[in-house]
Amino acid sequence: MTLPVPFRAALLDGVAHGFFGRQGGGSGGIHAGLNVGLGSADDEAVVQANRTAAVTAIAPGACLLTPYQIHSATCVTIDAPFVERPQADALVTDRPGLAIGVVTADCAPVLLADTAAGVVGAAHAGWKGALAGVTDATVAAMVARGARAERIVAAVGPCIARASYEVDDAFRQRFEAADAANERFFVDARAAHHRFDLEGYVVHRLAAAGVTRVAALGLDTYVDEARFFSYRRATHRAEPSYGRQIAIIAPVS
Repeated sequence: MTLPVPFRAALLDGVAHGFFGRQGGGSGGIHAGLNVGLGSADDEAVVQANRTAAVTAIAPGACLLTPYQIHSATCVTIDAPFVERPQADALVTDRPGLAIGVVTADCAPVLLADTAAGVVGAAHAGWKGALAGVTDATVAAMVARGARAERIVAAVGPCIARASYEVDDAFRQRFEAADAANERFFVDARAAHHRFDLEGYVVHRLAAAGVTRVAALGLDTYVDEARFFSYRRATHRAEPSYGRQIAIIAPVS
């Protein structure tokens, strides 16, 4: 299999990292491309081969670890490979030889690094996890391992863009109940509906946690079918399954 080529963030230059789309890989049908979703209705052997290709493309020989994602604010610090995936939506490590990742299909993948401390993090920020503070928890876990918030750099990878993300009044009210200033992440759409800027909100939460150097790739998973999987697009088409893409980062050896 030809190794896939990831999207990268200049802020993370010097750190082994990558945001992968669907291009490359061996999956077919509605999962065509680099589907890495263990929970998808795809051939598991092909999914595992796709995951191996992705980690090899950025950190050859590293052990790839991903959590069992539950749309939470839970972050787990990893010191060694695990067999049973922890139920969490973010991982942190400082151990060379490990690579950590999160899978997404519209939610925002976030990769973080403090190169001076040798600590990296990967977070899956869907709206529930973002609102609950998954990025705050990731920054706190990195700091507990010797990172400093002001040294951390972060990148927000491909996710659903505001123009594609229509939500209802109840959704908006959850965010404004948490902070009235969150109204700035919404614009009006049709009656009783709004469009939500998930990427902008995640960048805001990172800044509020002290991470001021953040790159947002600005890539919309919903509209760019050739490059990305999208849960919402698959749902709108009533497709029986959907693929996932992966974001991976590894500590500097």
